Amino acid sequence: MSLRARFTEEMKASMRAGDSARTSTIRMILAKLKDADIAARPSGVEAIPDEAVTSLLRGMVKSRRESVEMYRQGSREELAAKEEAEIAVIESFLPQQMDDAAMQAAVKEAVAETGATSIKEMGKVMAALKAKHAAVLDMAKAGPMVKTALGG
Repeated sequence: MSLRARFTEEMKASMRAGDSARTSTIRMILAKLKDADIAARPSGVEAIPDEAVTSLLRGMVKSRRESVEMYRQGSREELAAKEEAEIAVIESFLPQQMDDAAMQAAVKEAVAETGATSIKEMGKVMAALKAKHAAVLDMAKAGPMVKTALGG
């Protein structure tokens, strides 16, 4: 089942269950998705692919995490809690992330594959990781691991 179909099914289910917070978050995701589809039309793409949808969802999670930090600094716990609830809903649509041990293994494999030996070749390793594991690898966590693996 595609992500788009899952959004629709999950929204119907949350509406039937009377879960207004989940329904509103899914509506927000659908609105953002529609904006992305519209933005892609001039390049001849009617609907962005699932990989792009996953990336869009990760961006939504990242911006909410930043908001949570700011709300906590401003002692607005109720707003932080609302953002965290949205993060949980959005993350339910994302593929399961690799754990640290699997990430280390993927980094080692990418370093070996690219033949990288110095920190100057970090870009090559990161590109290989992204090509192979983009959906399940947190690139922000992978960067420092690659740096360490290359002796940086």
